[in-house]
Amino acid sequence: MMNTKEKILVAALRLFAVNGYEAVSVSQIAGELGITKGALYRHYKNKRDIFNCIFEYVCQLDVERSQKSGVPEKDYSEMPEAFSNVSTESLGNYMKAQFYYWSEDEIACNFRKMLTLEQYKSPEMSALYQKVLVSGPLEYIENLFREISRKQKKELPSPHALAVEFYAPFYFLLSMSDGADCKEKKEEIAHSYVHYIDDFFQKYFL
Repeated sequence: MMNTKEKILVAALRLFAVNGYEAVSVSQIAGELGITKGALYRHYKNKRDIFNCIFEYVCQLDVERSQKSGVPEKDYSEMPEAFSNVSTESLGNYMKAQFYYWSEDEIACNFRKMLTLEQYKSPEMSALYQKVLVSGPLEYIENLFREISRKQKKELPSPHALAVEFYAPFYFLLSMSDGADCKEKKEEIAHSYVHYIDDFFQKYFL
């Protein structure tokens, strides 16, 4: 059962995902929940405070998935030693968990949709979109493949080429999942991503 503070986050993000962050007012968020602006301000200072809390929540869950899967929870520049101890199995499990999270969790789905809308309206949101969904994950995966490749005896494509091939279907299939008209279709798309990950590692690392 969600408390009022959590309900505000969920309701705000639903509106952000449909209309964009800039277009939604605090009054609209309060109205969505049937509360006054004053009641909302007891929990959050302003709309930006709501956004920051949403982002902190998304980041915290990402850290938890990273730790559970056995991959670094921070970038290479912050903990390079951790990247040298990651197995292909850990990376595969993490990416599978990421796909299910970004395609099924309501907050994650709406946060992703909001960033997709806002990236064209604000340099800040464009940079965040890249960091969270595009260049950030790609660089992270490239650094992992650089370390994993050092332990391989056979010749492999460059870490960057591996990362692009590995990550490219992730967002494409997320987009397909967004357009799926039933739960069964979403599950089929998720399963196809899982098989893709398994086939990728079979191709290059077995």
